[in-house]
Amino acid sequence: MYGTFWALLPPIVAILLALITKEVYSSLFIGIIVGGVFYATSFEGTINHIFSDGLVASLSDSYNVGILVFLVFLGAIVCLMNKAGGSAAFGKWASTHIKSRVGAQLATVLLGVLIFIDDYFNCLTVGSVMRPVTDRNKISRAKLAYLIDATAAPICIIAPISSWAAAVSGFAPEGTNGMWLFIRAIPYNFYAILTIIMMIGMAVCKLEFGPMARHEKNAIHGDLFSGEAIMASDDEEVKGHGKVIDLIVPIIVLIASCVIGMIYSGGFFSGENFVNAFASSDASVGLMLGSFAALVICIAFYIIRRVLPFRDCMDCITEGFKAMVPAITILTLAWTLKGMTDSLGAAEYVAALVDSGAKSFMNFLPAIVFVIAAFLAFATGTSWGTFGILIPICLKVFPLESGNPLAIICVSACMAGAVCGDHCSPISDTTIMSSAGAQCNHINHVSTQLPYAISCAVVSFITYLVAGLVQNAIVSLIVGIILMAVVIAMAKVILSNRNSIVSLDDEEATE
Repeated sequence: MYGTFWALLPPIVAILLALITKEVYSSLFIGIIVGGVFYATSFEGTINHIFSDGLVASLSDSYNVGILVFLVFLGAIVCLMNKAGGSAAFGKWASTHIKSRVGAQLATVLLGVLIFIDDYFNCLTVGSVMRPVTDRNKISRAKLAYLIDATAAPICIIAPISSWAAAVSGFAPEGTNGMWLFIRAIPYNFYAILTIIMMIGMAVCKLEFGPMARHEKNAIHGDLFSGEAIMASDDEEVKGHGKVIDLIVPIIVLIASCVIGMIYSGGFFSGENFVNAFASSDASVGLMLGSFAALVICIAFYIIRRVLPFRDCMDCITEGFKAMVPAITILTLAWTLKGMTDSLGAAEYVAALVDSGAKSFMNFLPAIVFVIAAFLAFATGTSWGTFGILIPICLKVFPLESGNPLAIICVSACMAGAVCGDHCSPISDTTIMSSAGAQCNHINHVSTQLPYAISCAVVSFITYLVAGLVQNAIVSLIVGIILMAVVIAMAKVILSNRNSIVSLDDEEATE
């Protein structure tokens, strides 16, 4: 079966099962089992290949372990900030300085952009910080949930210093600098960039359409929830009496520590310049060392300020670990499935297919990959599982060493499509956590967000068609921005007299 179509069957089985069952853990594991059965000729050989060569090998790899340690430290820091009361204190401060609906929305977007380390970090922080601000300015909880969700994964996927960058880097082929691959893909991540542009444009233009329009109209008249029950909050119990500084300092320390850790791993302190050091950095080592340093500093900071006692700080480590278990599980299974596919010679088979023909439609592959990734992530509710399945396949079709620019474009299309599907999916962890962070009814969040996400996805799809033809990030992005501006302008002009849109200018004037 080596180097034949059978080599692709394990990820295909994982994809089909994920689409049918909408459950990613068992789907990935069954795909792993299929790979083990195909590789070995006996039951004993299958078991050894699955666990020894697959699961244990992926967990014993130093790079992979470093990523998992980073996730644990990150979860602990998030727990510390929430329990210390820094998030709540910042929300109270901001509510006295932001006086308009536009300002509250832009402030929420800005905070979401600044908290780019991790999407869980984003959802757990932005909601608790901005709820008092948006409530005071009569913004619906559904709109707050959308702003949280749209600044979680879409921001993390274009931030080099994030858990998502580390995860994507882990799927790079051996001998390839995963962080450099991630950085090169950022300009082609059209869905994430266009989502940010869409949020800002709609806030400034005071534009809402679809179900969100009704929620915003109700909020202006005092009903933030449109009559629906409030979803229970998943926020950590606040035990400290923290101030704004107890949120700002840990975030600054975390970002600075991770940057220093990254350039250290790239040889900056051995004489390399900053750009080269960052490009050649080891994401696993840099993020692990940076997050550990930030955790130690944060614990010392809270103890010295007497915001949290030492015992509560230690409890946050285990609680943070628990919060990251789903991400750790997905990564481990995805890495193992990648190992099964590699052991069956999928790279050789796909390379032979590409060489034998079908190159006439290769320029359309970025758009096709975007749609496949979006559909898979929507069905399974996970971006990382989609990365684990599709990125290795993209790199087998277009090996990086070939120098074909479509390799980077297709990888970025996979990342963007996975974020898009995750953004739309009602079973996505990020979607659920955004509802909880905003204390919004989950069905309301999904139904109001979907028209916005689909609009951005359509523009992104067209932009990937252009990117596949011109193979230039700047030209493609300009086309995407123009298309997004046209969509917003058309919605403002054409729908302004229909019931599906709210004239927020008139409503605010009445208030």
